[in-house]
Amino acid sequence: MNEPRLFLAVLSLIASPAMAGDIDLRIVDAAGRPVSDAVVTVRPAGGIPSGPIRFPWGTTMVQQNIAFSPHVLIVPVGATVKFPNKDKVRHHVYSFSKAAKFEIKLFGQDESRSYTFTSPGAVALGCNIHDAMSGFIKVVDTPFAAKSNAAGQARINGLATGTARVTVWHPLLKGKDNELLINLPIPASGMVSKTVPLALRASK
Repeated sequence: MNEPRLFLAVLSLIASPAMAGDIDLRIVDAAGRPVSDAVVTVRPAGGIPSGPIRFPWGTTMVQQNIAFSPHVLIVPVGATVKFPNKDKVRHHVYSFSKAAKFEIKLFGQDESRSYTFTSPGAVALGCNIHDAMSGFIKVVDTPFAAKSNAAGQARINGLATGTARVTVWHPLLKGKDNELLINLPIPASGMVSKTVPLALRASK
């Protein structure tokens, strides 16, 4: 191969995007039933790409029908979450979690407050007025994150080839920090499908 052709070949390799694969996880409980609201985060073999993390869903946690909606919300580190009140009663949102300790005092219908989350981790939410209200914000430092749906499925695309560090979090998961860690080999292309059983505590 002469020098110009060699140069073009090297240039094409540099310009080519890295090969990537996808994972499709099915999250189930010990009885094989699908588990929703499990948060899956991935740290690929090549590390986390630089730049801001953005997800296709919003950063809003609504109080409606005396409940937090969604029950579990994934946001990137640095995100400001809005807490609009759609109920006819007032709410008093708080968290004592390690990742974020804060308090949003009483605010009424059609009012909104906000809070900026600066540390990764799970944030358990409550309401000082309504003890039955609970919700969770999972603050993540990777763009590779997804939440399992009603069928227990969570899919993440565009992962670099190599062994990825996959973390599954659920508020009822038994174990340190409510997490399960698995190492998953990612092929150069194509889909990796895996069923992940979780040992869950009984809900209250």
